[in-house]
Order: sequence, then C-alpha cells, then structure tokens
Amino acid sequence: MKTTNLADLYELPIIDWAVIENRLAQGVTQAPGTGGPDRHTSWLATINRDGSPHVTGVGALWFEGAFWFETGELTRKGRNLARDPRCTLSVATHEFDLVVEGVAEKVIDPTMVATMAEQWSTHGWPAQVDDSGVALTADYSAPSAGPPPWTIFRLVARQATSLLTVEPGGATRWRFDPT
Repeated sequence: MKTTNLADLYELPIIDWAVIENRLAQGVTQAPGTGGPDRHTSWLATINRDGSPHVTGVGALWFEGAFWFETGELTRKGRNLARDPRCTLSVATHEFDLVVEGVAEKVIDPTMVATMAEQWSTHGWPAQVDDSGVALTADYSAPSAGPPPWTIFRLVARQATSLLTVEPGGATRWRFDPT
C-alpha cells in the first residue's frame, strides 16, 4: 500500500488505514441520527455509455475488507457496471468522509450470495437468496434498485481517499497493491 498525506501542508498526520477499516467494520447504517451529518448514505458513481458520471445512493455494507452492494441488472447502475465495472463508492461517517475507487465484481458464488443475504438481514434489511441461488430478493428495497432479483457486487479498493472530520483532522490517499 502506498500512502500519501494530502494534509501535509497543514502539518496534519497521515490517517492510518486500520482506523478507517475498524470504523467501517462497525457498520454504516442508513437509519436517521446514525451518521454524518444525520445519517450515512453510500453513493455509487458509475460511468454512463457517453462517459458522463451516474451517481446514486446504495445500501452498501463493509464486509471482509470490501464494500458490497446490490442492484437490479436493468437499472442504469446495473447496465453501467455490466459495460464498465470501474466505479467509486463514497460514504460520510461522523469521523471521516471516504471515497473508494475500484472495479465492481459481480458475485455469482451461491455460498457468498447466501453469506451476504445473511449480512444484510443482520443489518436490518431482510434479504433472501432467490430461487436462482445467485441473486437476492426481499419484500422491499430502495426504489433505485429496481425490481428483484438483485445482483450483488463486491468493490475492493484500488485507491481510497479520506478526510477526517474530527480532531486531529487530516486527509490521506491510499493506493493498494493490486496483487
């Protein structure tokens, strides 16, 4: 991992990536009053066919060192990811703002799909594996996810940038070894 202090000009310390990961592991629920400024929202940016950005809110989870999110394959973000899986995901917590850049990988392993359905259920969204075994269903989801079934994507950071919103402050960029 290569670390760059973006706040060196102000003599602020480098942010330790472990601090970011530990906080993400605590969860970033979207319930009111839980995040910064009042709740957490994860924003996914994908690339439209014409090269312009498409940004939309998603219910992302941090699990096993990556962000996981779901969407219908016919949504704009689903079509964009099928064509070009490069994307960014950002979230604001009380402690920091974070942008993660990488490639979204479609998850088709039935065991991992079941694991993630359990993770979402544990975090308050009653997702279940659908009859195909490789997608999710539930009684409800965000309107932007489209109708079920929902495909799961895993986003492993290639690069991340964070700005601390609490003392001592700081801003850091990490570039992760792709191996």
